[in-house]
Amino acid sequence: MAPATRRPAPFLWRSELWLPRPVEEVFPFFADAHNLEALTPPFLRFRVESPAPMVMAPGARIDYRLRIHGIPVRWQSEITVWDPPRRFVDEQRKGPYKAWIHTHTFTPRDGGTLVEDEVWYDVPGGAFVNEFFVRRDVERIFAYREERLRERFGSKR
Repeated sequence: MAPATRRPAPFLWRSELWLPRPVEEVFPFFADAHNLEALTPPFLRFRVESPAPMVMAPGARIDYRLRIHGIPVRWQSEITVWDPPRRFVDEQRKGPYKAWIHTHTFTPRDGGTLVEDEVWYDVPGGAFVNEFFVRRDVERIFAYREERLRERFGSKR
């Protein structure tokens, strides 16, 4: 993954996953906000509240409901960059974080698709809260997501 050119928030999460399917098959799955429910661990009780189908474009807003450590939370994301089938960016507009900027990148590679995620975020409570709570949650969420994507697109470890 290329290094970030700016630092929009103090904390960064990056992940990469190669899937043995063409980008033309992988990107549309991510482009449907309702598929996010299948990629989110059950412990979050995550639900998309925006009606389907949604037209994805810059300015589109997606409303969610979930639980973080049992506490009900509403979240709203806005699509700020929409460049199919290469990438899109969603940014939290309402929710539990001080900042959440998630760049999804899809690159054809070796007969499949390299899916890259870069999340810049900030949390109330700063580094302490991130280190002992949030970072672990983010790791669990992305590990679950990776397993579901491997099942969906046939990738093995």
